[in-house]
Amino acid sequence: MSTVATDRDVRKITGRIGAEITGVDITGPLDEETVGFLRAALAEHKALVFRGAPLDDEGQERFAAHFGELTTAHPTVRSVEGAPRVLPVDVDGGVANHWHTDVTFVLTPPRATTLASKVVPPHGGETLIANTGAAYRDLPEPLRRLADGLRAVHTNAYDYATPPEQQDDKDAERRAQFESISFETEHPVVRVHPDTGERGLYLGGFVRRFVGLTTTESRDVLRLLQAYVTRPENVVRVAWEPDQVVIFDNRITQHYAPDNFDGLPRRLHRVTVAGDVPVGVDGSTSRALVGDASHYVPQH
Repeated sequence: MSTVATDRDVRKITGRIGAEITGVDITGPLDEETVGFLRAALAEHKALVFRGAPLDDEGQERFAAHFGELTTAHPTVRSVEGAPRVLPVDVDGGVANHWHTDVTFVLTPPRATTLASKVVPPHGGETLIANTGAAYRDLPEPLRRLADGLRAVHTNAYDYATPPEQQDDKDAERRAQFESISFETEHPVVRVHPDTGERGLYLGGFVRRFVGLTTTESRDVLRLLQAYVTRPENVVRVAWEPDQVVIFDNRITQHYAPDNFDGLPRRLHRVTVAGDVPVGVDGSTSRALVGDASHYVPQH
């Protein structure tokens, strides 16, 4: 029997991104009307927070599946044992303290990401999520025109937050696993959202270079454009608590998990919804350059 929401509400967390959903029990089945309500809220607010939602892995997969088909956990990183669609996000897996959009180094990155809290540190450990559509609208017209015409190469051999000479054996092992299959994909820098038509900057930490620019030029342009994504007014800071679930639209957001919890235990489980091939403002699509991700995305 489907769960019918009563007294449901959408409470904005910031003016530009993020909303808390109340009055919807996501721990059970959801009726079609409620799913439509949640999809519309996600399209508008980009990131949704649910408190008091104790989901096990099966429940998280069931909830995420309301937004589309699921991917496997990751193209290269091991899943939770016995749950091939669930990725553990914890200290043992390394700290993702860099701005990124999930898995942009493949041709069809996820459309949405769900995170469920399992172990919450007593302080720190938040997740920052940025609205890349608002960032695009913030660009001065000359920079907007520049971004509209650019394409970027994303790769999983990215610039890690910890320099190689400072990495210990565990860091090196994690990096080797993350890069165990090489991926490179060329995406438009401005992506047109397939559902809303909104334009957003499609960048993040997996960008290696821009097509037609040198490494130095690419670094400078990336720094310039990323600065608009990470403006404080474009970012919501989600503080984790037990039994909390977050979903964000991976097509028009970036996120960042700051290393600010003193190495204390912190564990989230991630389930991602399969996406489509990004399309730029001129109608051109992304193209895979290196790597086969068929084991990661659903095949039809």
